Amino acid sequence: MAATFSTAVNKSHLSPAFDKPFCSPSQKLLSLAAKTLPKPYHHHPRTPIITASKNPLTDIVSSSKPDPNTPSTHSFNSYFDDDDEKPREECGVVGIYGDSEASRLCYLALHALQHRGQEGAGIVCVNDNVLKSITGVGLVSDVFNESKLDQLPGDLAIGHVRYSTAGASMLKNVQPFVASYRFGSVGVAHNGNLVNYKQLRGELEENGSIFNTSSDTEVVLHLIAISKARPFLLRIVEACEKIEGAYSMVFATEDKVVAVRDPYGFRPLVMGRRSNGAVVFASETCALDLIEATYEREVLPGEVVVVDKEGVQSICLMPHPEPKSCIFEHIYFALPNSIVYGRSVYESRRAFGEILATEAPVDCDVVIAVPDSGVVAALGYAAKAGVPFQQGLIRSHYVGRTFIEPSQKIRDFGVKLKLSPVRAVLEGKRVVVVDDSIVRGTTSSKIVRLLKEAGAKEVHMRIASPPIIASCYYGVDTPSSEELISNRMSVEGIREYIGSDSLAFLPIESLNKLLGKDSNSFCYACFSGKYPVEPTGKVKRIGDFMDDGLSGDMDSIDGGWLPGSSKVQKTILNEVRTS
Repeated sequence: MAATFSTAVNKSHLSPAFDKPFCSPSQKLLSLAAKTLPKPYHHHPRTPIITASKNPLTDIVSSSKPDPNTPSTHSFNSYFDDDDEKPREECGVVGIYGDSEASRLCYLALHALQHRGQEGAGIVCVNDNVLKSITGVGLVSDVFNESKLDQLPGDLAIGHVRYSTAGASMLKNVQPFVASYRFGSVGVAHNGNLVNYKQLRGELEENGSIFNTSSDTEVVLHLIAISKARPFLLRIVEACEKIEGAYSMVFATEDKVVAVRDPYGFRPLVMGRRSNGAVVFASETCALDLIEATYEREVLPGEVVVVDKEGVQSICLMPHPEPKSCIFEHIYFALPNSIVYGRSVYESRRAFGEILATEAPVDCDVVIAVPDSGVVAALGYAAKAGVPFQQGLIRSHYVGRTFIEPSQKIRDFGVKLKLSPVRAVLEGKRVVVVDDSIVRGTTSSKIVRLLKEAGAKEVHMRIASPPIIASCYYGVDTPSSEELISNRMSVEGIREYIGSDSLAFLPIESLNKLLGKDSNSFCYACFSGKYPVEPTGKVKRIGDFMDDGLSGDMDSIDGGWLPGSSKVQKTILNEVRTS
């Protein structure tokens, strides 16, 4: 990384009140004027914390071990993974300061971010200088109810929704994490992935640190605890100087909320404000909309935003390079009604579909989408091609993570549970079906077969993203490169494998042209194999089984680690680009 905050700034110049934003002399000062919050609500004056937090990290760790006789979802997942193979975001985060209903607003905001993680949720609220946490496995509505929210009074809260892919999600890995240290208590919710996690954890363990979870987020808490810097903000700065990779984080202390985004801005984080002056941070603007907060701006890459009784203040975390924000937020992760990286997700996806209709046209009778993520791109394709868009596939919204499998295996059972073809739309028709991406190719092949069995005369697949040829290390759960079909086959080979009459991906050159002057500010590592931050050693996969409660030496658990760098064969890369 570039030169860090500590090498360029005399930290003693920062007072505990953080009166002014402060940056390295070699950079521009962030021109973000501190805004003072109105005071219709009561703030508790800061008092020294003599005793440890009433809710240290160990209090939220489940000491019980899974019963080996209890059925888990693992066998279900292994069967269903082929039909649920999209890249997945790790989580969503929320932070709220200055509203007496902070925990309830946090609950609602997490509902809006439920698409970013469905296997765990948690909220930390601050009341009388005490951090209290409630976390649980399942959807937000499964974890929280009226009585639980009544246990979380206070005007300061942070929240988290978590995604995991294999095994049973263990309670001890559900965020936000809360820990106490000699100067007080801190809670943290993290979206992203640290590429030097293994190295940092090894160093901390060498010096006597004990870890309760297998989450890379816990490393951040340890780094804050061992820092000798004062005030708390500088502990965060020192911790962030050591971590590398993707992190959009919100912290809660006894009297403030702090939002941090990594220097590359891999994962999104926005700031808004409610009419009563309460400040809100969230992974997407859809969360702001639900709780009636007005979107103000993004938290900038490499920025730390502090909200306390003094107002909103900002400093540069460290000199930051050109941003490399995740393009997959616009392709798949974010909701269409969100604004991410200053762009409308809906408009981006519609434009992707229009490009496909222009660059990969085909004679057809109807355009359909793979719901729900392909709908907006399909609308763009249909409008540009002058062909009607219809619902040829109906998605069931009631498929849970467990079910009773039939004793006699039904072909394509998993896909049929989720998607039902509409024969009246498909029979005898030449169909264009638009999807957001192809990962392993198994789902696409089953969808094509489903459509043809429903009477489609021709099935033409159009994918609203370039081919995915490399794994992501920055907070997205993707298979290893060897499992990615676009890394092993040409476009024609994939077409033959899935059984479609034609296949076309969104050309990377057209994507860059659409983004215009902002093109270089996005990360395309999954399309190119070129990583803005090269992983060091091996990197923990998001949602791997190690993230679900296994204990033991990291080197002995080799199934959850990816190689430190991925070299994509030039022949395959060139073939993908030219096909």
